[in-house]
Amino acid sequence: MAEANIFPALIAHCKEYGYIFPSSEIYDGLSAVYDYGQNGAQLKKNIRDYWWKSMTQLNENIVGIDAAIFMHPTTWKASGHVDNFSDPMIDNKDSNKRYRVDHLIEGFAEEQLAKGNTQLANDTICEMEKLLAADDFAGLKKLIDDNKIKCSVSGTCNWTEVRQFNLMFSTELGSVAEDANTIYLRPETAQGIFVNFLNVQKTGRMKIPFGIAQTGKAFRNEIVARQFIFRMREFEQMEMQFFVRPGTEDHWYNYWKAERIKWHESLGVPATKLRYHDHIKLAHYAKAAVDIEFEFPFGWKELEGVHSRTDFDLKQHQEFSKKKIQYFDNDLNESGKPYGNYIPFVVETSVGLDRLVLTILSMAYEEQKWNKEDGTEDSRIVLKIPAKIAPYKLAILPLIKKDGLPDIAKKLLDECKQCFHAFYEEKDSIGKRYRRMDAIGTPFCVTIDHQTKEDNTVTIRYRDSMKQERIALADVKKIVEQYTI
Repeated sequence: MAEANIFPALIAHCKEYGYIFPSSEIYDGLSAVYDYGQNGAQLKKNIRDYWWKSMTQLNENIVGIDAAIFMHPTTWKASGHVDNFSDPMIDNKDSNKRYRVDHLIEGFAEEQLAKGNTQLANDTICEMEKLLAADDFAGLKKLIDDNKIKCSVSGTCNWTEVRQFNLMFSTELGSVAEDANTIYLRPETAQGIFVNFLNVQKTGRMKIPFGIAQTGKAFRNEIVARQFIFRMREFEQMEMQFFVRPGTEDHWYNYWKAERIKWHESLGVPATKLRYHDHIKLAHYAKAAVDIEFEFPFGWKELEGVHSRTDFDLKQHQEFSKKKIQYFDNDLNESGKPYGNYIPFVVETSVGLDRLVLTILSMAYEEQKWNKEDGTEDSRIVLKIPAKIAPYKLAILPLIKKDGLPDIAKKLLDECKQCFHAFYEEKDSIGKRYRRMDAIGTPFCVTIDHQTKEDNTVTIRYRDSMKQERIALADVKKIVEQYTI
């Protein structure tokens, strides 16, 4: 199946096999909000745990926290989100449909690429990025008008002027509405790290350079949420803020750029599907920024950001809170003098967990067909999820539901489930069960048959190659652990 056609099939597959459901589906759903089913929730947890281990367990100078979603509203004033966290939007006067300007222009460029107008598509994107970097809203409107970019609903080019739209959700904190204070659902998890910088540094006796990691929900009022779970209004981030001496931030920025792309490759993402994209327009806090992009079925899109944030965040919180947020560095510099007090600079790594789930599923989904030895055609749909993050590591399948085979299978299940997620199934033919496990993404299947009772051996089947071999029943747990732990 061509990549352009895979995405709708993948979305349907995710629902059919318990990965991702439209939220509140019995009430016709809620736009750009999704629920993770039993397999999706486990895949998401496995990826989160893999990230957490790689950050906090394998790096002796990085620790993790779990900050609250609700934060004092001044937090978002200090961070710049109240004044700056917005996107350029444009409305079509005929359909009343609102678009993010960059999405509208990118959609036009994708249409031109499909028509073979590569130069026009590239020139349009290049011009858009320059105009966005300059906050030239009039220029963006002219670019849309000059290219006669149409609304997908009305088919007309009758546009309003470009304007900014704040993306933060607000709510009220308090038991009585009249006395309530307006607060925000956090649009990122980073600020919870910054306001806890001194708490962590002092209680953990952390020395610069060190990092603080966190995973958690964030919320953005995306006007144009699209492409399944790629862009949602409620999503989960995995962020790490690395605090460094001023003057060393470029070294650590380049270090984490390289480390983060290696991490994605360690997760099984091919290097050919990853690339860097340097920002032309930098955020108000950034000295440098790069996206690690993945080639999704709908094109190259951001997966993770690495940002050199300078000392902006800690300095802002120091100013707004009137509390001193500094680090006393008693190591010696080159002249033999103490560094003394300073506000650390920060290098950030920030990856969307939901986007990473979509990355793994996009990479893993395959529709296969082949001719059997008798000349007939066979087929299967398989999720080639890397074994170490697959929801189930092993399926244990008694050939039939009698003759003591289920008893042997359940004993093996009890042994394995202490170490990894295993699945037991005895319904349907063995072939149908294999296909079901392929579609779920289970890397190993073990079949218990009558020969098992004679010599304590089983048939193990490998998902990706469909190869089968006979092994000792006592070796099953060890073999699966070898690939998944």
